[in-house]
Amino acid sequence: MGWDEALADPLPRVAGFDSDMAGKRAECDGGMMLPGTRLAGRQEFAGTLTGAYFDHGDPPWRWYMMVDLVVKPEGYDLNSVWCESGLLFVVESPDDGRSV
Repeated sequence: MGWDEALADPLPRVAGFDSDMAGKRAECDGGMMLPGTRLAGRQEFAGTLTGAYFDHGDPPWRWYMMVDLVVKPEGYDLNSVWCESGLLFVVESPDDGRSV
């Protein structure tokens, strides 16, 4: 399967909201294309989870939306990112400020 076929992925995305994740500070590892190459590199992000998510794939992978980024790769111009749940680490609860 080529990249064009993979990008035209027929698998549905199911969106949802997880109130237990909303407002929590978190960190995640991600991947991003390296400028001028066809290679991806590991990237680090930190910010606040919105609670929004989508499940995609078979079996489904869950992706959470993170905003208000305080850590992001150099040259990453957006202030939000989708983080795969397996690479997401909650570092603070919004209720009491304690680390979890």
